[in-house]
Amino acid sequence: MTKRSAIEVRLRIDFAPRGSIGPGKIALLEAIDASGSLSQAARDLGMSYRRAWGLLDDLNHTLAQPVARANAGGAGGGGAQLTAFGRALIAAYRAVERVSQRAADSRLARARPKSPRAAALRRPLSKSGRRARSRS
Repeated sequence: MTKRSAIEVRLRIDFAPRGSIGPGKIALLEAIDASGSLSQAARDLGMSYRRAWGLLDDLNHTLAQPVARANAGGAGGGGAQLTAFGRALIAAYRAVERVSQRAADSRLARARPKSPRAAALRRPLSKSGRRARSRS
């Protein structure tokens, strides 16, 4: 089991002028790779097929190369498979994510909450600037 950091990095990389990759698109690519199916990947991630198709289409049309290829459905069934570029993209993103996590852990250690309980008990300020009362 790996030790979980108190600091969580969620990395989004924007490619100017358009296009981006982040945790959702990378998770979709990983799920497609594992299942061999866009519809199964969408189900596994709890997203609609339309949303999954839109994310995949965006990646395929905005990045330098396609990340996946879809096979037409029918009697034999359809499917999707990642290209070599798609697998390399996942590996590169995860590597950058690991470096970012290590940097955040070492450089932001002093910013961590005093305890997980203290962070959970913090209540938001109301519009008047006072702490909202607990309803319990």
